[in-house]
Amino acid sequence: MIRACASCGTKNRVPPDHLADVGKCGRCKAALPAMSEPIAADPQIFAEITGSAKVPVLVDFWAEWCGPCRMAAPEVAKTAQAMSGRALVLKVDTDAHPALAQQFNVSGIPNFVVMRDGKVVFQQAGMVRQPQMEKWLREAGS
Repeated sequence: MIRACASCGTKNRVPPDHLADVGKCGRCKAALPAMSEPIAADPQIFAEITGSAKVPVLVDFWAEWCGPCRMAAPEVAKTAQAMSGRALVLKVDTDAHPALAQQFNVSGIPNFVVMRDGKVVFQQAGMVRQPQMEKWLREAGS
């Protein structure tokens, strides 16, 4: 993944297994904070992150036309912010990547999957709030 430094604007490549870590800009050495926002994931990014993340990963399967998905989006973003450094959050657009949704038997959206070490720990369809998402991630991290 490419992350821009907030101090100097330099684009830094951050390996998927270090997205939850605090790093340093390759140019100015300023801190690059842990990822604190949802990551739009295609199949390649999904595989790289879920296969190498050292922290739990919350995956939000969603679609633009889905009302409950739009209601869940701010909750997902709050979860990414609150769990920064302790978890990662991916968003998979089921219209753009139907095979990935099919791989996880997603038949209703929003559908949330929590993964740890590349394996599904928990899965649930339907709208949930940030505290529940955080609870899933904390449990998966212990």
